[in-house]
Amino acid sequence: MGTSVQVTPLSGVYGESPLCYLVAIDGFNLLMDCGWNDLFDPALLLPLSRVAKSVDAVLVSHPDILHLGALPYARKHFGLSAPVYATEPVYRLGLLTMYDHYLSRRQISDFDMFTLDDIDAAFQNVIRLKYSQNYHLSEKGEGIVIAPHVAGHLLGGTVWKITKDGEDVVYAVDFNHRKERHLNGTVLESFVRPAVLITDAYNALNNQVYKRQRDQEFIDEILRVLRANGTVLLPVDTAGRVLELILILEQYWAQQHLSFPIFFLSNVASSTIEYVKSFLEWMSDSIAKSFEHTRDNAFLLKYVSLIINKSDLENYANVPKVVLTSMASLEVGFSHDMFVELATETKNLVLFTERGQFGTLARMLQVDPPPKAVKVTMSKRVPLVGDELKAYDEEQEKIKKEEAVKKASIIKVEEVRAASSHLSESSKGDSMMIDPPSAVASSEVASHFHGKMDILVDGFTPPSTSVTPMFPFFENTAQWDDFGEVINPDDYVIQEEESNHMVGNSKGLDAKPDEASVHLLLDSTPSKVVSHEMTVQVKCALLYMDFEGRSDGRSVKSIIAHVAPLKLVLVHGSAEATEHLKMHCAKHVCPQVYAPQIEEAIDVTSDLCAYKVQLSEKLMSNVLFRKMGEYEISWMDSVTEKTNEKMLTLLPPPSASPVHNSVLVGDLKLADFKQFLSTKGIQVEFAGGALKCGEHITVRKISDSSQKAGTGAQQIVIEGPLCDDYYKIREHLYSQFYLL
Repeated sequence: MGTSVQVTPLSGVYGESPLCYLVAIDGFNLLMDCGWNDLFDPALLLPLSRVAKSVDAVLVSHPDILHLGALPYARKHFGLSAPVYATEPVYRLGLLTMYDHYLSRRQISDFDMFTLDDIDAAFQNVIRLKYSQNYHLSEKGEGIVIAPHVAGHLLGGTVWKITKDGEDVVYAVDFNHRKERHLNGTVLESFVRPAVLITDAYNALNNQVYKRQRDQEFIDEILRVLRANGTVLLPVDTAGRVLELILILEQYWAQQHLSFPIFFLSNVASSTIEYVKSFLEWMSDSIAKSFEHTRDNAFLLKYVSLIINKSDLENYANVPKVVLTSMASLEVGFSHDMFVELATETKNLVLFTERGQFGTLARMLQVDPPPKAVKVTMSKRVPLVGDELKAYDEEQEKIKKEEAVKKASIIKVEEVRAASSHLSESSKGDSMMIDPPSAVASSEVASHFHGKMDILVDGFTPPSTSVTPMFPFFENTAQWDDFGEVINPDDYVIQEEESNHMVGNSKGLDAKPDEASVHLLLDSTPSKVVSHEMTVQVKCALLYMDFEGRSDGRSVKSIIAHVAPLKLVLVHGSAEATEHLKMHCAKHVCPQVYAPQIEEAIDVTSDLCAYKVQLSEKLMSNVLFRKMGEYEISWMDSVTEKTNEKMLTLLPPPSASPVHNSVLVGDLKLADFKQFLSTKGIQVEFAGGALKCGEHITVRKISDSSQKAGTGAQQIVIEGPLCDDYYKIREHLYSQFYLL
């Protein structure tokens, strides 16, 4: 049998709930994503709580709440201690995303699901990988290789390839084949015939308009509102799709020399853009080339202002402007407050660029027709005054006294126990005894006196052999080196306030919230949260435009067919979309398509048998390898023989092998070939799905009828008369492959 593979969804199937899946490969448990949602509903994490301690590794694909939001909570409450693997941008931007959510919640509630310390602890030991880097797991995961590849959805977003014994398991959710301003398209199409493909059905029923048309409509709607003296509010994520929107606005404002102000408002706005500036190698080829030639950083913003306090907008109250602000769900944060302010005026526009999460205010406003009024809860934190402040101070003083007494009691008990332990180890016979029960009683007496009593000895009995009774004496056995006594630096660290400790940890991780954003944590003024409900009359314009950065249904089907997995697992999508894609793929891609329910374990072990073979020295001496990217390939004729160790050995054939037909190895994309021919001075254009080269020659891809249905095999056909152009184009076509 092949490598054993089981897939168990913990969340994110037959719906739009957060993504979290357990993939077991030969008993090694990989947690694929660990998402939550903006509502932070603990009920969504119950399946995860039951398996968290058995997880051996966590692979995170994207830096947003739906893919990594539950990491701090799971580590704190479920005992999730496995190492986490992610790309550098996913690590950095994911950390800032969690900070933003925590600070947004903390400003309006006594949020206690997790703290900044919990976030730091969850991210502190993340192992960061580069794209296409093969990372070999060790110990229990020996033999498993993981590698992140470009997903094209968010900066650093990942398609994970997991390899064991030559079989690939590919985890590809939220991918985008389109090349955008700041991201390249996914490389998922470069994978062919993996044993298992795990992908989502989120966009299976959606088709998108052309990118250029969408971008122009986006700009036109914004300018229409601005020229009518209105304000445009774009609820966005913290550090994901907002980057593409910022570049669109920045570039158009620069081209048209517009003067309308644009603001990016979040708790971590400045930190987000600062980090993004250093991630150019993770972005699109155009951005990287532009920086190489001109040293212009695309995210050195000239028209978009970064602000971290809503009060900074007070001077622009009556000025037409564009405000991009987190959170996209409108549940909490600056976007929630901005919506309440802007919704009552018809001149304003709330422009959604992604579908709101289920159960959120954003989703409620995106229904057709939209509601005319919505109930919202307005909350803010205010300082305590009067009797409330007095009661708070008394309570804190009481807590401090109790903690001091408890600490003194513990110290006394530990000292007496240590002394007793030392005496019992050092004395062989008669020795001075300290009765442990009496020691506990002594500590209780000390507690009665608030820990003020310095010496309290009960039950002191001098040994019968002693000449003069004396108290125990312990010799100082400190270690010394060439520079003096060896010390522990931690003993001399001044303990600071908890809030300062949090910020210090953040700085240690080299990723932190903007300093002004943690004023609530640094401000020790006692405060409380005041809330009230209100009804908002929705008079502003509401509009949804798809800037989610995911492949649409038609492209998803085409990509899956090209990858042609042996087995397909569908997750994360509405029930209707999941069933639609399942039926399509079962008919056109592969017969074994699975769409499991939550906590339903499915066995997708390969039906193929895997063998390890040994190449004999005699065979290898006559083999010529050719370099193909990171690999070396060769055509080999051999016979097999089973050795004493029950391993197959490949030997040279006893007689001369017949000459084999030429084999072209590689994958050709017509779009890339078009660009290549253009550089060679050949006039080329697309016509009817084929490539028309010059006046007479056409290059097209067709399905290979000689292959089994669903294998994704294709033939490349050159059509046209035998002329100089024909042979020239054929030669260029051959150059795109490796010839064996």
